[in-house]
Amino acid sequence: MDISVVIPLFNEEESLPELYAWIERVMKANSFSYEVIFINDGSTDHSWEIIEKLKMEAGDAVKGIKFRRNYGKSPALYCGFKQAQGNVIITMDADLQDSPDEIPGLYRMITDEGYDLVSGWKQKRYDPLSKTIPTKVFNATARKVSGIKNLHDFNCGLKAYRKDVVKNIEVYGEMHRYIPYLAKNAGFKQIGEKVVQHQARKYGTTKFGLNRFINGYLDLISLWFLSAFGVKPMHFFGLLGSLMFVLGFISVVVVGVSKLYNMYSGMPYHLVTESPYFYLSLTAMIIGTQLFLAGFLGELISRNAPERNNYQIEESI
Repeated sequence: MDISVVIPLFNEEESLPELYAWIERVMKANSFSYEVIFINDGSTDHSWEIIEKLKMEAGDAVKGIKFRRNYGKSPALYCGFKQAQGNVIITMDADLQDSPDEIPGLYRMITDEGYDLVSGWKQKRYDPLSKTIPTKVFNATARKVSGIKNLHDFNCGLKAYRKDVVKNIEVYGEMHRYIPYLAKNAGFKQIGEKVVQHQARKYGTTKFGLNRFINGYLDLISLWFLSAFGVKPMHFFGLLGSLMFVLGFISVVVVGVSKLYNMYSGMPYHLVTESPYFYLSLTAMIIGTQLFLAGFLGELISRNAPERNNYQIEESI
């Protein structure tokens, strides 16, 4: 099979028939063998009934997954990726803001140009400034942290993947924003970008608020930390804890030596416990010890994790 189109959705009953008809038209015009996988993420409207109707009309070309409740986009993509059988997997949103006319171009970039992943870039957007400005700041931060300098729109739902990519990454929580980063960490380095058409929303309202930017930054920090120290937590906590303990210990010694010097020099002196530096030093030593122990415990957990030797092997002969 050439292409699997994975479409997460939540309350998009108006757009589904038009979206599938558009995808079907593009696939037939380019003679692609395909499947469209709709993941109904706990919709409360008639989205599932429409998917069932499309399934009856299209047969094996349409597949559907129905969640009992709303889990989010990342779990929907995870289940869609797990079921996808196409050599190239295309993801898009169900709100008609992503154009299926982009599918042939994305497909050729994967099959002919050798990319592992191609992300869409909605260079011209039909969104208010309250959404576009935070998006630009968010993407600039994501480029800096991930090291993927050539992507301008990490959060674009329109992406294409080589099959090996989606079968070797785990999308969880709200990590759908950082699939290119996940792919890079899994060893897939050929990551490209394609300028795609962004269409104004035709039906319904957006399902995302400004809180997604806050969650996005928190997820980015988590992903960076896990990629850098996930299998070696002692390198972070142990180093930081050791530095704090040593600094605290040196400070305690300085406070004690200063008192002894004043005593033997006949100069006025105070009790060590009257100095605020003494308590700051003890606090630093205690925190340093706790950080070191956190790294030690993290190392024990990491060594016993089932995926500790889960390496990405590209080829074996």
